[in-house]
Amino acid sequence: MKRRVASLMVHTSPLEQAGRGDAGGMNIYVVESAKKMAEQGIEVDIFTRADKDGFEEAVEILNGVTVHHLVAGPVSKLSKEELPAHTAALNSAFMHHQEGKPNNYYDIIHSHYWISGQLGWMISERTGTPLVHNMHTMAKVKNQSLAQDDNPEPHIRSLGEEQLVERAAALIANTDAEAAALISLYGAQPEKVNVIAPGVDLNEFSLADGKSESRKRLNIAPDAMLISFVGRIQPHKGPEVLVKSVAEILRVWPELRAKFALVIMGENSGSGHNELEKLKNYAKFLEIENVMHFVPPVKRSELADWYRASDLVCMPSYSESFGLVALEAQACGTPVIATAVGGLRTAVADGISGILVDGHDPVAWSAAIAKLLMDRERRELLSKGALAHSANFSWDVTAKKTISLYEKVLTGRAGSMRIIY
Repeated sequence: MKRRVASLMVHTSPLEQAGRGDAGGMNIYVVESAKKMAEQGIEVDIFTRADKDGFEEAVEILNGVTVHHLVAGPVSKLSKEELPAHTAALNSAFMHHQEGKPNNYYDIIHSHYWISGQLGWMISERTGTPLVHNMHTMAKVKNQSLAQDDNPEPHIRSLGEEQLVERAAALIANTDAEAAALISLYGAQPEKVNVIAPGVDLNEFSLADGKSESRKRLNIAPDAMLISFVGRIQPHKGPEVLVKSVAEILRVWPELRAKFALVIMGENSGSGHNELEKLKNYAKFLEIENVMHFVPPVKRSELADWYRASDLVCMPSYSESFGLVALEAQACGTPVIATAVGGLRTAVADGISGILVDGHDPVAWSAAIAKLLMDRERRELLSKGALAHSANFSWDVTAKKTISLYEKVLTGRAGSMRIIY
């Protein structure tokens, strides 16, 4: 019998460009895993909130995966802080969409992020459909390691996540570290928690025709020392750490300035704060604006070129549930330097595919970056390790493990086995 899944992702559209507003790795996760589940015979309907004029009620991504827009509140962008007030309206819109269909039309409700989880809980209670939930990020984890000037997550979010931990039939964590946080910080029953790692598209992100050809396409000098940051510009991603680190490198080794380039690819998050402009001003204050290049988010094919063209990709995050950027960069053969936090400790194999740095001290970061930039042989070894490490992650496997969990939930065996790899 063909299974149907209602995938809920209401705070950002899966059709949005990652790296802009609230769109990030979660968008990629939802779409790529849905595609692979469709290939394995699961019909996936993704529900998101209509937030712009001229939206299509339904958009088919491919056969078996359709994005549906629910009208709830104004047809305009809302912050994540404003969205909880519209949960009841989202529920009403979903039930209107289901008119004429039986309560068991969907076999599973699969929600992503806590706001969607609250909607999923309401739908599950009303229809009797089991709820599977991905946190993706957690308030209590983020609040333990806030960046300077970052705002703590509100209590309503922690409370909402606690409710989901109790009410969901099963919880999916990206890594063992995230699973441990669900158990220790939220009191999740261990048998409810299932570890299923995200994947990476190894066809899109690969060595392809190599670094030199990618640099030609992007008009980057062959001898440039290029490091890149890819992601939304927000404090917890730590871009200011990278700016400070580059300033320190150029203070100690001023002769590198002529060849040095730092690419910041991304735009402001959906917080409403202009962190991008603050970062540009900070670069001017540190007198490194001439080596910095701000690039808007690009399509995946061009993004792969940027990864390949880079000598290093840096992720100085304060918290990360996983860090898909790290996998994508490594799949292109580029070593990653990342903070030793959360899912980055899984996404990056320390000393094999990249380097993990403890903390956010710009001096420590500048030392790690400079050491690799000046050691081509070491970078080449890490590049080989990056290709090997990223090959362990696949959206096919993510989808298969997720489908297996659905079946356990539907047969009442969700608590009998944790899925870990």
